[in-house]
Amino acid sequence: MTMSLEVTGITKSFGDRQVLQGIDIRVEPGELFAIVGPSGAGKTTLLRCVNFLLQPGAGAIRYDETVAPPEPAPLIALRRRIGMVAQNPFLFRGTAEYNVSFGLCVRDVAEPELSRRTSEALRAVGMSSLARSRASRLSAGEAQRVAFARAIVVRPDLLLLDEFTANLDPTNVNILEAAVREYNRQTGATIVLVTHNMFQAKRLAHRVALLLDGRIVEVGPVKEFFESPQDPRTLAFVRGEFAY
Repeated sequence: MTMSLEVTGITKSFGDRQVLQGIDIRVEPGELFAIVGPSGAGKTTLLRCVNFLLQPGAGAIRYDETVAPPEPAPLIALRRRIGMVAQNPFLFRGTAEYNVSFGLCVRDVAEPELSRRTSEALRAVGMSSLARSRASRLSAGEAQRVAFARAIVVRPDLLLLDEFTANLDPTNVNILEAAVREYNRQTGATIVLVTHNMFQAKRLAHRVALLLDGRIVEVGPVKEFFESPQDPRTLAFVRGEFAY
């Protein structure tokens, strides 16, 4: 229940603006990999390319050493192995429980497994007591916890997190970060975390990459990245001296 991810020479432009300029990254199976950088560096665009929400202009993305198949059935099977939690989640009408169970329903998971897995996912983010609450009445932090539970309930092999705790209070941040660690520990799933919060990357990641102006500046194990970076731009960024 894991997946390797390799991005080679990825480019992406919007009009005259080149957002990604030849991105090369390899994420090992079971790794918790963080991509940090200032707003506008191209972090979200990169994740959206990995998750088939955007088509790269050039380059290749390999999942378990293989590019995505063109045939609809195997492509759907691959996409179902990938989960994503966005910064601002969209929840369906209905309860928290309904939102979390939806992915299982479309995969034809039947009772009693459907209820069991839904309950487990809600419990993982401390939302059991609010399972029957309407999604429209949840706080921002509660809604994000439901979105995370909805992503992990289908047990993705590759989980993409895009600024998933931005603007949340410390309690919700702690709950979600603990859920990330536990999901990685229990399943061995590969997790790619995009954040501008260096402290979060330091707490969660095994390795960290710095993305600036659409290019990867440096990649390294978390300790070396923050304590002895090789590139002066990385050093300035981790010291909070980088002007952007």
